[in-house]
Amino acid sequence: MGSTVTPVGRGSGRSLGRSFGWLWGAYATSALGTWLAFGAFPVIAIQVLHAGPAEVAALPAVATAVGAAVAVPLGPWVEFRRKRAVLVGADLLRCAALLTIPLAYALGALSLVQLLLVSVVVAAADISFRAASGAYLKTLLPAEDLLVANARFESTAWTTTIVGPPLGGALIGLLGPVTTVVADAVSYLLSALGIRASGGAEPEAGRRPAERLRAGDLLDGWRFIRADPVLRRLLLNTALFNGLVMAAEPLLAVLMLGRLGFAPWQYGLAFALPSVGGLIGSRLARPLAGRFGQHRVLVVAGALRAVWPVGLAFVGPGTGGLLLVIGVELGLIFCCGVFNPVSATYRLERTATERVARTLTAWSVTTKAATAVLTAAGGLVGALLGPRTALALAGTALLATPLLLPRGPERPADG
Repeated sequence: MGSTVTPVGRGSGRSLGRSFGWLWGAYATSALGTWLAFGAFPVIAIQVLHAGPAEVAALPAVATAVGAAVAVPLGPWVEFRRKRAVLVGADLLRCAALLTIPLAYALGALSLVQLLLVSVVVAAADISFRAASGAYLKTLLPAEDLLVANARFESTAWTTTIVGPPLGGALIGLLGPVTTVVADAVSYLLSALGIRASGGAEPEAGRRPAERLRAGDLLDGWRFIRADPVLRRLLLNTALFNGLVMAAEPLLAVLMLGRLGFAPWQYGLAFALPSVGGLIGSRLARPLAGRFGQHRVLVVAGALRAVWPVGLAFVGPGTGGLLLVIGVELGLIFCCGVFNPVSATYRLERTATERVARTLTAWSVTTKAATAVLTAAGGLVGALLGPRTALALAGTALLATPLLLPRGPERPADG
């Protein structure tokens, strides 16, 4: 493909069309709900069900692994369906699953098993939604607008992160631990209504929905990634990086909310304030790519994001500990804010339109499976050696992830 340089002259503030506007608005709504509910399941597990480090880590690990396995056949299924209908269905399914949590809580029947089952459903629906939204986006916009669109999604994600966790923590403190789960469910419902209202003509799917999927279709996304040297290395880097970062989340939750005695609102604040860095980074992604090229920005930002998480192993009680977490997260999130939209655009540009959903599903399944394995391993290490030691080991391992970044902007694999 060569080193992709985004034209500087195209303004990022212009309209990308009505259908994209609805998709963007729906994303913003569900992202706000998700970040309102940030840490809700660990808080419920720790404070309501009195779970320990291994159980808290096992909850996202098992749910992610099973959800990813369930999502494997969904990639080719999504590929040959109307993407807008898949988006609406995934939102409604996530809404229904989440609403069972407050119902069980009100009846005094809530359990870790139910939290696990709901997490599985949400994880599988999330993979389908991401695959369909990537394919839908590529049909909505020309290639030169993809980085602008992905930067807007990234900016929105970090904006909602600034607002969501501290507000969610305050809501939990005032109204109880399941309040933000209800808010998350409602956000998915509103997202579904927004996508349904977007209208517009969507291209026909590549083949009739009634046709039976071939066994080879399930592996087509992985075959395509394996044949493309840039996507292959980028997937390995992303899977390992995301897995190690996410493995640290329940460990940090146990350390901060349990042993160090931080309140839920402080835990939320530690992730909300640094999200300003993600907002700034996502706004800089496009001009940086325009000046230096997407590949160079991808490699530099991908390397810099790996140096921060090891600092979480040194968090202590009180204001000093809180400021340390905020500082580490600020550096990490700024680098991710630059990296993520460039990486997402790279994937779409290097993937043929007719196989985007399968490729993105394979991508999500791989990253979620890696996250599940590494989160489970982190939980076991945390139970045996303590959460602080486990955080140190995860942070040290992250320092090696830049070795997996793409070495050069090779031509895309043939479709």
